[in-house]
Amino acid sequence: MAKLILTHEVTGLGAAGDIVEVKNGYARNYLLPRGFAITWSKGGEKQVESIQAARAARAVASLEEAKELAAKLSSKPVKVQVKTGESGRLFGTVKVDDIAKSVEAAGLGTVDKRKVELPEHIKTTGNYEATVRLHEDVSATITLQVVAAAKKK
Repeated sequence: MAKLILTHEVTGLGAAGDIVEVKNGYARNYLLPRGFAITWSKGGEKQVESIQAARAARAVASLEEAKELAAKLSSKPVKVQVKTGESGRLFGTVKVDDIAKSVEAAGLGTVDKRKVELPEHIKTTGNYEATVRLHEDVSATITLQVVAAAKKK
């Protein structure tokens, strides 16, 4: 088991500043290369305090903003335009990056693509739902309208 200090929020594991123990492979192959964590050390504990203090300061200010953004996101559907074949099947799938860009294009604000969670792969046109974690206490459900993009002639 590896003892780490999280530098970013990781779904199902913890928030920035948390000290966690994970399996060596998960730490070595996922968390450390992506910069989501640093290895724990006695000197690192000082960093934990500063990370948690910064997180607490941001949390108070961002809670109200997160509630407002959640209300906006839930209010109307977001149209996601994608390339499709003849039968409405997509070329690939809808990615969280596509959703984040569509939310911004719809004028609903900016959403971090790492905070968007899809319950399933979207491979056909239609209506779907996605969840956006805006704050540790606030998440919003977005209604997605996946439609075919206009074909160029």
